[in-house]
Amino acid sequence: MKRAYERFIEYVQVYTTSEPDTGRTPSTERQLVLAERLAAEMRAIGIADARVDAFGYVYGSLPATAGCEDAPALGWIAHMDTAPDFSGEHVKPLLHENYDGGDVALPECGRVIRVSEFPFLEKLRGRTLITASGDTLLGADDKAGIAEILTACEHLVTEGIPHGPIRVAFTPDEEVGAGADHFDVAGFGAKYAYTVDGGAEGGISYENFNAAAAALDITGVSVHPGSAKDIMVNALKLAFEADSMLPPEETPAHTDGYDGFYHLTECEGCPSQAHMAYIIRDFDKKNFEARKRKMQEIADVLSAKYPTAKIALTVKDSYYNMLEVVKPCMHLIDNAKKACEMAGVAYCVDQTRGGTDGARLSYEGLPCPNLGTGAFNGHGPYECATVEGMDKAVEIILNIIGLYAKG
Repeated sequence: MKRAYERFIEYVQVYTTSEPDTGRTPSTERQLVLAERLAAEMRAIGIADARVDAFGYVYGSLPATAGCEDAPALGWIAHMDTAPDFSGEHVKPLLHENYDGGDVALPECGRVIRVSEFPFLEKLRGRTLITASGDTLLGADDKAGIAEILTACEHLVTEGIPHGPIRVAFTPDEEVGAGADHFDVAGFGAKYAYTVDGGAEGGISYENFNAAAAALDITGVSVHPGSAKDIMVNALKLAFEADSMLPPEETPAHTDGYDGFYHLTECEGCPSQAHMAYIIRDFDKKNFEARKRKMQEIADVLSAKYPTAKIALTVKDSYYNMLEVVKPCMHLIDNAKKACEMAGVAYCVDQTRGGTDGARLSYEGLPCPNLGTGAFNGHGPYECATVEGMDKAVEIILNIIGLYAKG
């Protein structure tokens, strides 16, 4: 029987990076390569109904064992795509056995994973560290979660471990905010679920940002600069002015914990046209709404100040804090804590400064907190995981399943 890391190092070599704004699902055809592979592997380990649907989602289930039929149907979810922030093609996973807790020099591009920047590395001393080669991300976000879920399922089947109804799903396009767009909640058939998506083993999250995307499109007044006095309105200058009206300390680089932020993700244009894209994040719903109003205030002020220009703001909510949905189901958190203790892992309940598929699925009727995978530094070349952390994540999954099987 394969260990989770053995599956993982196979999965990361499949190129599955998603892309925003392609207008299709999955956003990239390459995600279907892994989807079909996973469905075949699921059938091979005993998940007989494993399938890939028309949108590239992978679904499968295990019926309850005898005596556990009354246990709630429990879902396990991870995503197949990797983030478009950094190359996910030609990933070369490396194993660093008996890691010494120091800086890790990666063979490509001269990159070094430094303890001074990532102090958690010291706690991984003695483990087998898994990294990429330096010119790509690793893909632990979230192929580690996929490997752990399937390894846990194989244990259930092979060892005859008692369990209630189990539902498994692997989603496309989570990294571009579309992982829940076509998720068949009713067909999935779970009463509760967990995403297994990033962070140290023992991590438990049931709070996440409220999130929105904002776009500011500016049409200036373009004339020849030699005769532009009192006529020209430079769209690029307006874009800079708009950004300067946001609080400079409320950006990702200056916030942590429960702090919200505005994050400029795109700025392009010329004197006649400019486009700016932002993501807006806040845990508190009132503060979240205030941030969106702030963007509108900026657009209104600039429209009044430059009446010959055209300034259009669009704001679209992405997902909401799952806290309110999970609160009535705190047994999900209590059982996750117990499962960590049973595995000898110190649990850490923390907020997610981001979002998972579970944030949206919770509001679609499937309460869905997140569990850590034993992986760190997602979305870039410094991403890493450990063999031992992944083993513990599998153990935690099995412990949760066992707790629900007992009722």
